[in-house]
Amino acid sequence: MADRGLGDVVADAVGGPGATGASPGPARRDELTPVHGEAWAEATPSTLLDALRLAFVVLDTAGRIVMWSDPAEEMLGWTGEHIVGRRIGSIRGQEVSSGAVADTASERARDTRSSSRPQDGTGQGGQPPEPRRPPPPAVTSWTDQRITDHVLRRGWWKGILPLRHRDGHLVQVEVRANLLTDGDGRPFVLASLVETRRVRALEQDLAVLDSLFQSSPLGIAVFTRDLRHVRANEALARMNNRSVQDLVGRTIAEALAPSQEIPPDIEALMDLQRQVLDTGTPVVDLTLRAPMGTGYHSFSCNRLQDRAGRVLGISATVIDVTERQLAATRVEHARQRLDLLNNIGRCLGELLDVERIGQELAQAVVPEFGQFSLVMLLSEITTSDELPRPPYPGRARLVYCGHAAAEIAPEVERMLRVDQPVELVEDSPYAKVLRSGVSQLIDTPQDLLVTDPANRWRAETALAAGVHSVLVLPLRAHGAVLGLLVVGRAGEHGPFDRDDLMLGTEIADRAGGFLDNARLYAREREGAVMLQRSLLPQHVPAPPGVRVAYRYVPASTGTEVGGDWFDVIPLTGGRVALVVGDVTGHGLQAAATMGRLRTAVRTLSQLELPPGTLLRHINELTDDFGRGPEDSLLATCVYAVYDPLGGKLCMATAGHLPPLLLVPGDPGSGGGCQVRRLDLPSGAPLGVVGVDGEATAEFDCFEFEVPEGAVLVLYTDGLVETRDEDITAGIERLAGLLRQCHDDLEQACDTILAAHKPGPGPDDIALLMASLQPLPADSTASWVFAAEPGSARAARGEVRETLRRWQLTGLEESAVLLVSELVTNSLRHAGGPIGVRLVRGPALLVEVSDPLPDPPRERHVDDTSESGRGLHLVARTARRWGTRYSAEGKVVWFELPLPGN
Repeated sequence: MADRGLGDVVADAVGGPGATGASPGPARRDELTPVHGEAWAEATPSTLLDALRLAFVVLDTAGRIVMWSDPAEEMLGWTGEHIVGRRIGSIRGQEVSSGAVADTASERARDTRSSSRPQDGTGQGGQPPEPRRPPPPAVTSWTDQRITDHVLRRGWWKGILPLRHRDGHLVQVEVRANLLTDGDGRPFVLASLVETRRVRALEQDLAVLDSLFQSSPLGIAVFTRDLRHVRANEALARMNNRSVQDLVGRTIAEALAPSQEIPPDIEALMDLQRQVLDTGTPVVDLTLRAPMGTGYHSFSCNRLQDRAGRVLGISATVIDVTERQLAATRVEHARQRLDLLNNIGRCLGELLDVERIGQELAQAVVPEFGQFSLVMLLSEITTSDELPRPPYPGRARLVYCGHAAAEIAPEVERMLRVDQPVELVEDSPYAKVLRSGVSQLIDTPQDLLVTDPANRWRAETALAAGVHSVLVLPLRAHGAVLGLLVVGRAGEHGPFDRDDLMLGTEIADRAGGFLDNARLYAREREGAVMLQRSLLPQHVPAPPGVRVAYRYVPASTGTEVGGDWFDVIPLTGGRVALVVGDVTGHGLQAAATMGRLRTAVRTLSQLELPPGTLLRHINELTDDFGRGPEDSLLATCVYAVYDPLGGKLCMATAGHLPPLLLVPGDPGSGGGCQVRRLDLPSGAPLGVVGVDGEATAEFDCFEFEVPEGAVLVLYTDGLVETRDEDITAGIERLAGLLRQCHDDLEQACDTILAAHKPGPGPDDIALLMASLQPLPADSTASWVFAAEPGSARAARGEVRETLRRWQLTGLEESAVLLVSELVTNSLRHAGGPIGVRLVRGPALLVEVSDPLPDPPRERHVDDTSESGRGLHLVARTARRWGTRYSAEGKVVWFELPLPGN
């Protein structure tokens, strides 16, 4: 040691270069040479000592500064050339605290105090400036000499000194002084200085860290770069059922699975640690399965770096979130169940077919609720018969209406054929649920085998397919059980529990309501269609000169049958009335109203009223056809009368669509057909009232000649209204189909309906096509006689001659007698002229006309009566007879059946 100087001793004590001093002389910082060269200095990273800013000062036994380090200069602002050789007391404040008795609160308060800075930073003669205000009293005052004596006597001293910064403020420093000797045995004092503010901050951080580790309910751990535990708290150890000692120094795999293959959960956790260590991307609140046992942990991880950016390892916090995860699982489970109920409601709510609802219900619960399902309904439900009321018979008869399965074996498919009848044994679980309406859970093989004792092979087939748990659920509605929903689970899926039983019961109850709605809907629709069809013509006559084809198509869905109707009404004289109408609205009320209108039209048509007059009378009756005083009837109608004798068509419309007339083309000009749109004034619909509340609408009648072979087409709006075109375009589309000029009217009707596009809503369709052919000229004969006595004889002669020419001599006697009576009545009561017409058709029609509009009255006669026997003879001899009005007066007519009819 003799050859070692003060610099060597200080360098050994400090651990490196960086001090200036007076021995061997004052030296500047840039004149010092590092022990291991500049390369060593550049490679040394920043450490905690840099953050603390630890400084070293060497004093002689008299308290003079011998060496002054660079950190001391940074701490106090004094350079070595200003401070070396001076006493430490020249920069020391007046308060000195012993390390053994220093008050922490006082030290923190003193750290914040400072005095005003002098203008030039120094006093006179380069001496440190004096403070402008006295410092607070010290807890324990130590003089420089006392500190030096303590060091020389005991070899050390520690305490807190207030030192004056070069700019004038005080810096509280914690001092550690030790006695050293050089090679010559000369003593000196080596003092280490550190700011108390930085030390206290570090101590506070460490205290916070210790408190966090010790008292935090969260699991906390620090890992090295090789993912070994450096530190862990008791909370983390308890989570893993280990002690802290079992964790420190080990990786997660070594600590939790030391003697077995690393589980996948632990391997995934370590992969996550490596990812954070490599990328620096933190992981926050990642929920993972607990490495040990059951449960869930929330894992957060962050990479640790020192001040120089060097990666030290990772930190992790772990929270036991098992309860939270279970609560979230329960919420998710509840959400899934609610979604299942909503999906079932959405799938079944729009259906109105019982069998389709059964199949959709079976498919809706697989695989979300079970691995197979089966829907069995009472046979009365599928046939829309009256629903049987409980109690049900011991051996109830059901029908398979739907089934679904995740995987269906061939034998299972054979067992679950749709529409296959099933007879339940009285004591079977199925029969018990059907009678009681209480759901049942079957979760043992023994119970599964007795579900259907009469067909044990069914249960054995289900068990062979892996079914281990079954729910038998009643499909209920309004206190009645409509059938059963059977849901089963198989394979690795867990068995049903009580919560599943409640959910299944809710599903079955909702489905039962949909099934009952569909059943009632089917019954009402069937009744409405039956009513409407019964009100339509059951037999359409074939009057002479007219060939008729017709179609009626009810609304495509539901009970929404409409009030569309048509009719063909034979009139006198070979004439025929063709009628098509449409009552607004749908349902039973519209169908019933349609029937009443049709009856009124048929009744009034027998009065031989002109079409316009007939519609006016019908309109006056509509007040009584509505549902109530505030719900009046609205209907459209077209009424046409064709007279085949003259080839004339008389027509009136009440708000109806324009009829179409298909006219064959001239064969000499290339043939083809023309379609004429009869744009008659449509008039107001039936039921439209005036200002005074009375139905006073007028309906014009139009008459025109019809070409031979023309086809009159009458229709309702359901045929021409579509979703993507207006009604005018629909009429043009219909006209385009008619231009194909079908010779067969039945084929034409089928072609038109096949090309029909459904409209925006369900609506009925009524289509009536009538081929109009005038009667041959030799089928009629007519005469006009003057009002003179010989007219009756002349009329008898003409009739007798015509019947002989037509080879109807069998009718000669009756016809001549009745014509003589009617002509005589006209001569006696009406005068002339008198018209007589014979028409040969399905029957012999005889008409006698006169200018008197008053109809003849049939009177009661006896054996003594001398007059009034004419009409009596007509009524007793003719098959039919009647009176109609004409523009010239009246016409009395009668019919005689042809021989052989």
